[in-house]
Amino acid sequence: MKSFLEEVVDELRSEDLISADTTLVLPSKRAGTFLKNYIARSASQTSFAPEIYSIESFIEKISGLHYASNTLLLFELYQTYSSSGDGQKDSFYEFTKWGQVVLQDFNEIDRYLVDPQKIFGYLSAVQEVNHWSLNPENSGMLKNYMEFWNSLESLYEKFKTALLKKHIGYQGLIYRTACAELEGYLKNTSNKTTIFIGFNALNTAESQIIQKILSEGKGSIYWDTDVHFTEDPVHDAGHFIRQHIKSWDFLKGKDLKGLSNQYLSKKKINIIGTPKSVAQVKYVGELLEANAPGHFDLKRAAVVLGDETLLNPLVNSIPKTVDGVNITMGYPLFKTPVADLFSQFFELHLTKDSQGWFYKNVLALLTHNYLQVFFSEKRDPDVLALFQVRLKEENWVFVDIPRLQSLNLIPESLVEVLFFENTQNPEAFVDHCILLISMLKSEFQKRANPLGLEYLYEFNSLFTQLKTLISSYPFLKDLRSLAALYNELLRSETVDFRGEPLEGLQLMGMLESRNLDFETVIITSVNEGILPSGKSNNSFIPFDIKKEFGLPTYKEKDAVYTYHFYRLLQRAKNIFLLYNTEPDVLEGGERSRLIAQLLTESNKQHELSHIIASPEVHPSTDMTLEISKDRDLLEKIQQRALSGFSPTALARYIRNPMEFYKVEILGIREVAEVEETIAANTMGTIVHHALEVLYKPFIGQFLSEDALKALKPDIKSVVESCFVRYYSKTPIKRGKNLIAFNVILRYIENFVDQEILEVKKHRIKILALELREQLSLSIPSFEHEVVLKGTVDRIDEKDGLLRIIDYKTGSVSHSDLELIDWADLIEQYDKSKAFQLLCYVLLYHKDPIITPINAGVISFKNLKSGFLPFATKEKKGSRSKDMAIVQTVLDRFKEQLIRLISEICDPEIPFKEKEV
Repeated sequence: MKSFLEEVVDELRSEDLISADTTLVLPSKRAGTFLKNYIARSASQTSFAPEIYSIESFIEKISGLHYASNTLLLFELYQTYSSSGDGQKDSFYEFTKWGQVVLQDFNEIDRYLVDPQKIFGYLSAVQEVNHWSLNPENSGMLKNYMEFWNSLESLYEKFKTALLKKHIGYQGLIYRTACAELEGYLKNTSNKTTIFIGFNALNTAESQIIQKILSEGKGSIYWDTDVHFTEDPVHDAGHFIRQHIKSWDFLKGKDLKGLSNQYLSKKKINIIGTPKSVAQVKYVGELLEANAPGHFDLKRAAVVLGDETLLNPLVNSIPKTVDGVNITMGYPLFKTPVADLFSQFFELHLTKDSQGWFYKNVLALLTHNYLQVFFSEKRDPDVLALFQVRLKEENWVFVDIPRLQSLNLIPESLVEVLFFENTQNPEAFVDHCILLISMLKSEFQKRANPLGLEYLYEFNSLFTQLKTLISSYPFLKDLRSLAALYNELLRSETVDFRGEPLEGLQLMGMLESRNLDFETVIITSVNEGILPSGKSNNSFIPFDIKKEFGLPTYKEKDAVYTYHFYRLLQRAKNIFLLYNTEPDVLEGGERSRLIAQLLTESNKQHELSHIIASPEVHPSTDMTLEISKDRDLLEKIQQRALSGFSPTALARYIRNPMEFYKVEILGIREVAEVEETIAANTMGTIVHHALEVLYKPFIGQFLSEDALKALKPDIKSVVESCFVRYYSKTPIKRGKNLIAFNVILRYIENFVDQEILEVKKHRIKILALELREQLSLSIPSFEHEVVLKGTVDRIDEKDGLLRIIDYKTGSVSHSDLELIDWADLIEQYDKSKAFQLLCYVLLYHKDPIITPINAGVISFKNLKSGFLPFATKEKKGSRSKDMAIVQTVLDRFKEQLIRLISEICDPEIPFKEKEV
């Protein structure tokens, strides 16, 4: 099978048109490389080759202008915008949100040779109608909005003039200029023959230029399509060529050159659905490994990515049996590790405030893989781990330079480059970026990291370009605008792969496949929204106005994708079409209409198969986790029992034995983290400690109204000191922490106020605060005594009645402390507060109880409820409660406690996970 380009070369050679007097124009440079190779292979003797251009390069040559980079165009457009007209102008940061769209619209208007005066007048009139109002005094916002639409034509003209003075332009301007300069070009190249090869969709400028050259008798055109599509009146693959046949005078009465008749030939088409996008490239890898040796020639095979972001996982999925791979696409620069490094560097300084740099951003930057090279072997290898420990110990939510320097853990040179005060100066920031690249370059050269050096080279070029632009255009004044520009520039840059373009398996995007033919084609992501791309409309020009002025819409874009899709299938013999069976917003919609169209075609020469491929799944049965108690585990339990179980630890066992095993036996605690906002347990600690400090002078004394009132001025200072001790040394001045601080203040103030009301009616004597007690218990079948230990928040006497009080900052209800069935204490976690209270009573009152005791909770969440006592009830719903804790109550509790501890220590009862 000969490819389209080979057929064209054979015909041109037969007509003696392969010479220096011939200019060959193709849709892409890639196709030009293959064409040049075919010309060389078909030559029988040495001769001068024809000039070969992509259509963009050819039109650039005619125009006499040069293409400007997208970034330069954006700067020029903003400079034109900010210097034209009166009124308030958007900052460059605000401009970047809409400037790119304006550039695209200007480009389309010029590529399709639309009269700017007419279309901008039309746009302005439409907006006036849309926002018409009887109110003569429209709002300032509406006036500014209308001024924007009315000024678009002026902005376009001034922008075009500024670019032409510098002999540069965007694609549309170069195309419009080429149309104007075409006569002069034809006079200067009267001895040249121009051959246009493999075109389909043409904008108005391209169409006029090609038609003019053809009508002058100085060239010809070859179409890369199949007769099947041009003769079908509705098939989108032939949509544009049918339009050209109808509208071009040159083509009337002539046969089209280049047409093939191979689409209806025998083909094997495999349609494969896979779950999610990465599964597609994994399947491609398996396909290449399984089929390559016996079924198809890799040198005549191509993998075409509908979604080009899958390049990296595809490269990693290619089997080792595939020798040569040529990647046509560049690897997006924003996907490299260096892009991630500088993204974090920008984020670090964009979020900086008066307190310093946010700790998460500091950690994210310093722990980046590329910065590890600065922590040499001579330094502590766990230097960053030590830094994290210090952050957590000191609870540094924000980090400043003195704190970084006080640690003496991070190299001083690195601190100077990464952490500097003049962060909002774009030029200074770019200088630091270039300096960081230089430092990384030195380290990568020592470690022979060629890929890293390649990435650094690209980023050095990018930041050097930014520095030039900043010095040339002074309106870029803040870091946020620089970040927006950096991201815009980054998205358009790639790291180009170097290889032999004509050898091996070809990996390419859909547009790179133009004019190229392969026996085996594998296309991925054949989903709606990707192939074709769908109704995305990044434009200020509405759909109906585009139709009115002949500008392309999503319908034309769909026809372009349909053409490229079917053109790949024309000469191919083995075709694999993969799509994602799990559509979502990010990875495309349902199976593409192109697949549906193939499945409904009546062509009997095509052997179609349709399968759903998914990885083999071995579902695991939901088994309850269980840990048997072997000798080593029993020793750990014994050690823990001798050191002492706290009421909280035992309550944890009631909640979930597996959690008790992990935390209390193995010692696996929650990882300490920096508290950006104060945690609930820290809040509780502060409340407990503040009350201890405030009430400590009253131990052994009766509370009095005057003494309690005298406490109130000291509450704020006490709470502040507790915040410093248990949370952070950073002043509490704003945000959620300021709210939490004031909540704690209010808790304690309200508590003291309530105590003042109580002492007016009752005699309250403080006996102890934060009293640490422990008790040894004899457990049957356990040879050692078990220690119970805990801290009682407060013990007092109220009118002679002893009270054990537990403070809770969370919400507590009466039902949490009321007991009907004693077994519930060790079986139901919702009775854990009652369980803890009885533990405290047992710890404090080791001797037999002579007089009744009350034990209860004071909840700061529902402080109005006052002292919530433990009580026993005969049955649910009964209003009769017994709040007195006497010896018989304590004995019954002790039975349950011993039963619980016996279960923990019993070698025959495993730790079994309980649903929480």
